[in-house]
Amino acid sequence: MEKAKGAEVKLVVGKVGQFDVVADGRLVFSKAAAGRFPEHEEVIAAL
Repeated sequence: MEKAKGAEVKLVVGKVGQFDVVADGRLVFSKAAAGRFPEHEEVIAAL
């Protein structure tokens, strides 16, 4: 994502099984809501 969008990427440890993608304080993907991990392309498009 750093290469695709020039965005700073960091891992923040959360609860067991949690996988959220947050950009500028906005939730752009939630594994809990979607029931799956995101595809790389959909995360890049959401940024």
